[in-house]
Amino acid sequence: MKKLSARRRHPLAAIVVLLFALAATGGLYAAFAPAGEAKADETPAAQSLAIEEGKKLYAVGCSSCHGTGGQGTSDGPTLVGVGAAAVDFQVGTGRMPMQAPGAQAPKKPVMYSQAEIDQMAAYIASLGPGPAIPTEEQYSPEGLSAEEIAEGGVLFRTNCAQCHNFTGEGGALTEGRYAPGLDDVDPKHIYEAMQTGPQNMPSFPDTVLTEEDKREIAAYLGQVNSSEAKTPGGYKLGGFGPVAEGLFAWAIGLPILIGITVWIAAHNAKARKS
Repeated sequence: MKKLSARRRHPLAAIVVLLFALAATGGLYAAFAPAGEAKADETPAAQSLAIEEGKKLYAVGCSSCHGTGGQGTSDGPTLVGVGAAAVDFQVGTGRMPMQAPGAQAPKKPVMYSQAEIDQMAAYIASLGPGPAIPTEEQYSPEGLSAEEIAEGGVLFRTNCAQCHNFTGEGGALTEGRYAPGLDDVDPKHIYEAMQTGPQNMPSFPDTVLTEEDKREIAAYLGQVNSSEAKTPGGYKLGGFGPVAEGLFAWAIGLPILIGITVWIAAHNAKARKS
């Protein structure tokens, strides 16, 4: 029998196999490479575009008070170093742009979309380092236990109740200023307010209140001062605590009791005469 001769390979076969191997390796790398690395090339370009768009929005809506480069004017403070979180809070709650000069910028309907707010925040952040917009994991109350939320109440009463009242109902300050009510405020904005210290409020950096502390405080306010908060004691009289309750007792409750007492005494006197 004749031996079968070995099949000869085409000279280009090895090159084809090598090319397929390289393609397969590249495909596997693309499939399993970290997402952050895959997006690394486009992030700087996207960030640069956001800054440019934010600069345009800033020039139209903010520069008249804060200066063309955020340096500040006699009508508005400098924005260099306030960070993206300050922009997200002030513009995201409608406080900025202000409708008219005043002792305090009130909360009002928001004028910009969240995408536009993010662009302005990116531009202001490019002027100088400052607090960044927190992630949802930093401010979301999801996963907190009842004990942790109660601890948020202790922290709130220690650091915030002097101005905002012990359940966040707000209160008056001096010279026409006030601590706003915190009912139904987005937890993100509560977190950002503690980060940045807007208007008359002091800031609470992580060295004073940790990220977890801020998250617990936001969760506490959601429990006691929201449209879904329960009031087992009935009407809460504005949530102002013992002062309002004592005033109600003296101004309303006590006269009612005196009136009932006088009526009973007069009724008994008539009964004796008859």
